[in-house]
Amino acid sequence: MGIKTKNSDHMNLTIIIPTINEEKAIGKVIKEIPLKILEKNNYKTEILIIDGASTDNTKQIAEQLGATVITEKRKGYGRAYKTGFKQAKGDIIVTADGDHTYPMTAIPKLLETLKKENLDFITTNRFKHRDKKSVSTLHLIGNHILTTATQLLFNTKLKDSQSGMWIFRKKILNKLTLTSDGMPFSEEIKIEAYKKRLKCKEIPINYRTRIGEVKLNSYKDGIKNLKFLITKKLRHN
Repeated sequence: MGIKTKNSDHMNLTIIIPTINEEKAIGKVIKEIPLKILEKNNYKTEILIIDGASTDNTKQIAEQLGATVITEKRKGYGRAYKTGFKQAKGDIIVTADGDHTYPMTAIPKLLETLKKENLDFITTNRFKHRDKKSVSTLHLIGNHILTTATQLLFNTKLKDSQSGMWIFRKKILNKLTLTSDGMPFSEEIKIEAYKKRLKCKEIPINYRTRIGEVKLNSYKDGIKNLKFLITKKLRHN
């Protein structure tokens, strides 16, 4: 798995986290990354924070904890990831949000699954093992609608089309057509991975209540995501 470096047996891993004003959570997120376990498993890890011009201490906290911070002034969730993908040195990429909702301690096990099952792309299901207060009722309904639409339009068996934690081999990016710069990027990368018949798997994770201000607008972002799905399907046809 991955390409070995010339001078060591370590494999290169990049963890990408997009942020906008996450000073209350970003420290806990970075500290939770099991760097010692990853090193023991022969991973050379870099942490990239793609920051959307935060006005709080997000960048300073991240840098103090050893992360590399890249400021991306262009707005958009997808835009942040596209910037991160270009800068990533790792042969394998792991993604997560900066609000402490995703379990960074699960990374070694997810990497092991990627390796043992020779997978190209892993996405995660937040809803099988989640904190009861982690997702509002409106967000649950919206996610169900979007996931169902993704299943019907693109013939996938995804149970959570909006999850933001993925583990994949960087080389597959050349095979994916990623057009969205906004929130629909999350559903698009999964659709592309499945549509291109890559070796994919969806794995349940523990999902927690976020720390800090909620930035997602369930209604507005939900409508944008649904419109994107329909447009992408029409273009695909």
